[in-house]
Amino acid sequence: MTKTNAGRFFEDYRVGQVIDHAVPRTVGAGERALYHALYPARHALHSSDEFARAAGLAASPLDDLAAFHVVFGKTVPDVSLNAVANLGYAEGRWLKPVFAGDTLRSSSEVIGVKENSSGTSGVVYVRTRGTNQRGETVMEYVRWVMVRKRSADSAAPEAVVPELKKVLAVSDLVIPEGLSFTNYDFGLAGEAHRMADYAVGEVIDHVDGVTIEEAEHMMATRLWQNTAKVHFDATFREDGRRLIYGGHVISMARALSFNGLANAQMIVGLNGGAHANPCFAGDTVRAWSEVLDKAETGAPGVGAIRLRLVATKGAAGTLKTAEGKYAPEVLLDLDYWALMPL
Repeated sequence: MTKTNAGRFFEDYRVGQVIDHAVPRTVGAGERALYHALYPARHALHSSDEFARAAGLAASPLDDLAAFHVVFGKTVPDVSLNAVANLGYAEGRWLKPVFAGDTLRSSSEVIGVKENSSGTSGVVYVRTRGTNQRGETVMEYVRWVMVRKRSADSAAPEAVVPELKKVLAVSDLVIPEGLSFTNYDFGLAGEAHRMADYAVGEVIDHVDGVTIEEAEHMMATRLWQNTAKVHFDATFREDGRRLIYGGHVISMARALSFNGLANAQMIVGLNGGAHANPCFAGDTVRAWSEVLDKAETGAPGVGAIRLRLVATKGAAGTLKTAEGKYAPEVLLDLDYWALMPL
């Protein structure tokens, strides 16, 4: 009798199924330090307790994407251990800041399944919620994953594809309690640009690039306790290469966006996202952003800016081909809301 876990395959998922994920994780200050060592992350609100307190928070919270990776990592053994690829995201909301000492856990509800035409895999849609030690939901998001079938002969389930919001309304966003940018220190933050300085349609080339290293991506993926085989086992892919965890690319691009968007302090909404092409060790990642929308919030001095963040191996501004497909050099296309001083 086997005691090991081979992971779920496509035919193991049913719409309405709720999966409570192991293992709870208490995060500490070391999480922040290692996150900042892995990425050039330096947004002030996530770097300084004093800066965060001046903005009305109790202390500096864990980087939004670090918290996301912890919640995400819990889901991998149950959702994507046998994944071919993580395909996209929608309806992501950060509902409460995560602080050192918080214990995070995750649960996911299956909201859609659709077998691929090849008959060897299918797409699974899940809505994941991360909660803290008080049972409060700190974030939620939808993602869809291509998962291998155990057997190509297995009967296909009835296809269910959920209807998802293409864009979160500003009213859907949750502003952290007490947050205020009325006494915001632009000098300490690193740039003088406030939301009024950005125009819808503006494209920002973040200039810098980072070459992805095999060891760093595996360290990051282990930090989030992500066990997906494609990130570690070079025999799992026909080309013999380890696929870089998509979250590693997201965090790298977000950190690179500091140069030009230093005051986009907190991510509060994820409208959509796609890992357009695979990333491998040796690729040099650059980033550019497009301003998609701007809005005021009910918090003092706090605006919401909607941004498209693109990670690429090519030039800023290039996204799709004439046929409407992602250009081969594009790695990530992420649409998100961030909070910025008005």
